[in-house]
Amino acid sequence: MPTITAETASGTVTFACDEGLKLVHCLEDNGVDILHRCGGNARCTTCRIEVIAGEFEPMREPEETILATKDDLAPNTRLSCQNRLKSDIHIRVVNQASVKGMDPGPRPAEEDTP
Repeated sequence: MPTITAETASGTVTFACDEGLKLVHCLEDNGVDILHRCGGNARCTTCRIEVIAGEFEPMREPEETILATKDDLAPNTRLSCQNRLKSDIHIRVVNQASVKGMDPGPRPAEEDTP
């Protein structure tokens, strides 16, 4: 079971999550109030994270396309709604509902964005 270490606005949290689950679900289900305004469809980039350590699969087209529209992102930026856990990771959560003062958005879809 992979371990996630997440740097958040309120401190660093560490927890385990089942391999193969979407990162956004693991974060949300373990109390991290990550934004995900488009419901996990790779359209808004609010669920972005910065990868400090660990690896994800190569970027698929939906994630690559939306991230290419932004010019202020770190090179290690990924979307938590487009990545599934395969090993231990250490990340920084970029946008949290509590910090932005907004509703996080609808629960992201379980299936992958086509």
